[in-house]
Amino acid sequence: MAHENSSSASYAAAGVDIVAGYRAVELMKKHVARTRNEGCLDDVGGFGGCYGLPVAGMEEPVLVSGTDGCGTKVKLAILMDKHDTIGIDAVAMCVNDIICVGAKPLFFLDYIACGKNVPEKIAAIVSGVAEGCVQSGAALIGGETAEHPGMMPVEDYDLAGFAVGIVDKKKILDNTRMRAGDVVIALPSTGIHSNGFSLCRKVFDIDNNNPELYVPREELGGKTIAETLLTPTKIYVKPVLALLEKVDVKGISHITGGGFYENIPRSIPDGLCARIDKSAVKVLPIFNMIMKWGGIPERDMFNTYNMGVGMSVVVPAAEAELALSILKDNGIDAYVIGDIIAGEEKVVLE
Repeated sequence: MAHENSSSASYAAAGVDIVAGYRAVELMKKHVARTRNEGCLDDVGGFGGCYGLPVAGMEEPVLVSGTDGCGTKVKLAILMDKHDTIGIDAVAMCVNDIICVGAKPLFFLDYIACGKNVPEKIAAIVSGVAEGCVQSGAALIGGETAEHPGMMPVEDYDLAGFAVGIVDKKKILDNTRMRAGDVVIALPSTGIHSNGFSLCRKVFDIDNNNPELYVPREELGGKTIAETLLTPTKIYVKPVLALLEKVDVKGISHITGGGFYENIPRSIPDGLCARIDKSAVKVLPIFNMIMKWGGIPERDMFNTYNMGVGMSVVVPAAEAELALSILKDNGIDAYVIGDIIAGEEKVVLE
């Protein structure tokens, strides 16, 4: 190994173990290898990740980037000592954003800040990142792990990521072709995804390790609240790419923090409004529990959480059945939740 003689007793005494960092890199390499695709040019460990752009057939290729983290969902992963799925969330929050403009993810980089570098824990985190990359077709071409003794407790860490995708400029989704009469389709979520966890922590008293978190519940399919909350964010990239090939998609919204009221309007042009039928939304049981346990008004729920809809897609009414069929063939049981009407509010829930 190039770093076999690299160690610093003085740095270790200050709380940073550079040898553990090397060990973590060695452990994660097998996970990173799973994500390699046609654009990868080198291995992990250099100063920069190199990637060859696949631009064949594109008239005017445009790079699309996205960056995000997992919010305080990380605290639940730490509390449960389960670190191999939170990386899926980090990837999902980035790639689900860039697919909203029609871009195919190319590569991803992660950043982990930790109180103490425990190589096996870091490798577990990266295994989740790699799984998210595999699900989205992105290559994990690099990342960084930073040990921050004294700045955060030894058991704590935070995780963020950065994704880059590509799309032909003429195929960028810009909502200019959206019209009254178009249909709004819901792509179901797997649960809370990665937003609203500060409210979840308050409602379920997560920070105090509430014993109720670990009780299997019939309404949650036999799972505990903790297990349900930690369910990874759904990655919609491959189903949506399949949809874009055959359907005239006019707008896509990734339903994240701010729920329906903040995210759906981002894909709706001025003068039009997404009219959502609340009774059509297949609300997942965990959201009903949050609302009941926390005494939270329904509007606040729809303004905080995805409520069971992780992504919405607007298509022409004439192509709605085709869109539903394509999504079903790609593992998404999508359904219609509304339509586009004339109006200035951008979104109304009726």
